[in-house]
Amino acid sequence: MFTIAIIGRPNVGKSTLFNRLVGKKLALVDDRPGVTRDRREGEARLGDLAFKIIDTAGLEEGNEESLPGRMRAQTEMAIELADAIFFVFDSRTGLTPDDHFFANLVRRADKPLILIANKAEGRAGEAGAVEGYDLGLGDPVPLSAEHGDGFAELYAAIREALPAETELPADEGEEETRLVLGEDEDGSELDLSKPLRIAIIGRPNAGKSTLLNTIIGQDRLLTGPEPGLTRDTIGIDFEWRDRKIKMFDTAGLRRRAKVEDKLEKLAGHDALRAAKFAEVVVLLLDATIPFEKQDLTLADLVEREGRALVIGLNKWDLIENKGAKLAELREEALRLLPQVKGAPVVPLAGATGEGIEHLMHSIFRVHEVWNKRISTARLNRWLAAALERSPPPAVSGRRIKIRYITQLRARPPYFILFGNQLDALPASYERFLVNGLREAFELPGVPIRLSKKTSDNPYAGRKSRQR
Repeated sequence: MFTIAIIGRPNVGKSTLFNRLVGKKLALVDDRPGVTRDRREGEARLGDLAFKIIDTAGLEEGNEESLPGRMRAQTEMAIELADAIFFVFDSRTGLTPDDHFFANLVRRADKPLILIANKAEGRAGEAGAVEGYDLGLGDPVPLSAEHGDGFAELYAAIREALPAETELPADEGEEETRLVLGEDEDGSELDLSKPLRIAIIGRPNAGKSTLLNTIIGQDRLLTGPEPGLTRDTIGIDFEWRDRKIKMFDTAGLRRRAKVEDKLEKLAGHDALRAAKFAEVVVLLLDATIPFEKQDLTLADLVEREGRALVIGLNKWDLIENKGAKLAELREEALRLLPQVKGAPVVPLAGATGEGIEHLMHSIFRVHEVWNKRISTARLNRWLAAALERSPPPAVSGRRIKIRYITQLRARPPYFILFGNQLDALPASYERFLVNGLREAFELPGVPIRLSKKTSDNPYAGRKSRQR
């Protein structure tokens, strides 16, 4: 599969084009310039062509240490990785000095290049597209990423630019493409052949991007002292100890009441969506100011979504008296987060790599627990002992009878109680049963679902029929 990088100055519609090609709204889009900061990869489809597409930050001038300079470095990495380049300009505003400056940059890359005149709908757009000839990068392809116009011409341009990569066998091409793009939606069993989906969430400036860069061993994500650098949720595929991983870096999440900027709201929704569809969520805390109210809110969200949880204490290298502090914070986690009792609390330093082995081991372990299934026989032996030790209370003089229990599914573990008068079972007794299940069957750090089903009374209505 070949790779194409989308390059251009800010606000020319690169992310809109990316979303159109991948068929999903993966990249954040807004009218203001400079929305994209990290490079984002996706599986694109255009006709019978299947390829990888990389969305990049808008090219801006700046020194290497500045934010624009660091963003440009990410874009230059994308150019190195790509087999071909889409150079995009805005045909409505026409060419700018920045377009000419960065056209020289991509020309030096010496890779197949397709010049795209975006926003070419209407007379103004058509007239502006002609200006693209002044760049000396070949014939511009006029299209409208927002409205879906001009993609037939883009298809032909890709074929012409990459003849060897786009040549598919007549009989095998359709089947091969489907196999590349198809996904198995059945995730009911633990399948080690599929990537383990992990989302890293936390407050701004907790060190999420730095941690992921250290895990994969490259400067893949934009980092720096500025809070809120990450906007798009970026998924990165890699292997750890021969295990396939897809790990998502997300935007920092602040309390909703403090978020007024539209772009920050979009980034927050993107981060929460990543947590919702992950299997394991790493809640990354700043060890110097852990367990703020927002941290607890995020942990509660992970529990409600039914994801497995690992708590990472980042910036551990800044902590003194580490042993006593770790014991204190683990005790605090037990007290503040009873709904995910036993969730691993891992001290680490994303900048130096300290604790990353322990973090990955904890992720794999909690993922196994999240997928765990327990036989009905074992569950009912435990239930009989629990009921004998502490039977449910009578409600309004009526005895609650729990007959048996079974596990409906895993991911997370979900159990059903059967019996009589279960609607009247107190919440405190349900917590007693959930805690008992967690301890007896070693289910730390995962949400446990417990529902109740009252058995039908076979004698109900008999007297009335006899009358």
